[in-house]
Amino acid sequence: MIWELVENTLSALGLPTLSAAANQMILASGETLPDQFLVYQLISAPPLQHADDRETMRIWRVQVSIFDRNGLSNLPDVTGVMVEAGFTRGPMRELEYDKNTRHFGLGMDFQITSDEEESDSY
Repeated sequence: MIWELVENTLSALGLPTLSAAANQMILASGETLPDQFLVYQLISAPPLQHADDRETMRIWRVQVSIFDRNGLSNLPDVTGVMVEAGFTRGPMRELEYDKNTRHFGLGMDFQITSDEEESDSY
């Protein structure tokens, strides 16, 4: 549920996007990283509400990170597409510069709640 929603939302930006472990894009042998790309990961998904011993609501927190060799100015509007899809903004942080790939990075947290039917589909 959440991975498909994030993937579909970010696809509007037209950038290489990958659901990733530890905020890294993993490439096949011999491939090189693009100048600009996105990765996302699930940070947490605690239940918010229960009724009759069943979960009725859950909050999903995802981190979307954008990496760019040209710095962090003039980036695509990640926040705009995520908010338009129903996410709320959370903290943002600059990620450590990668000396090997020469990418700057910005991590952005977003949250969205789902009802029981949606949260059961992960």
